[in-house]
Order: sequence, then structure tokens, then C-alpha cells
Amino acid sequence: MIYSETNQSLEIKSLEEKVDTLIKQYELLVNENRTLKTKQEELVREKAKLIEKTNLARTRVEAMITRLKSMETGT
Repeated sequence: MIYSETNQSLEIKSLEEKVDTLIKQYELLVNENRTLKTKQEELVREKAKLIEKTNLARTRVEAMITRLKSMETGT
């Protein structure tokens, strides 16, 4: 009887340790997920800014080309 109780205590302790390990892993994953979401949001904003700058540069280059072409036909 004592052996059985001791064995059960060891099993319970082992399960508690496993549950504690799982909780720690879960917390680490939650933090990592939060960090990754924040980074993703930053990258999305950065991408939007780069697209905006690219479009602005394209517009300026197209305007310069148009002016150059009009200067060629004007002379």
C-alpha cells in the first residue's frame, strides 16, 4: 500500500513538472508571437512607405521624361 501511494506521488510530481514545462513553453510562444506580430506590423508600415516613395519617384521620372521629350520636339 505504501509503495502504491509513493508511486502515485511520484507520478503526480512528474505530471506537475510536465504541466509546468508546458506552461513555460506556452508563455514563451505567446511572447514570441506578440513580438512577431509587432515586427510584422512595422514591416507592413515600412513597405507602405517604400511603395509610396517608389510611386512618387516614378511620377517624377515620368514627368522629367515628358519634359525632355517636349524639349526635343521644341527645338
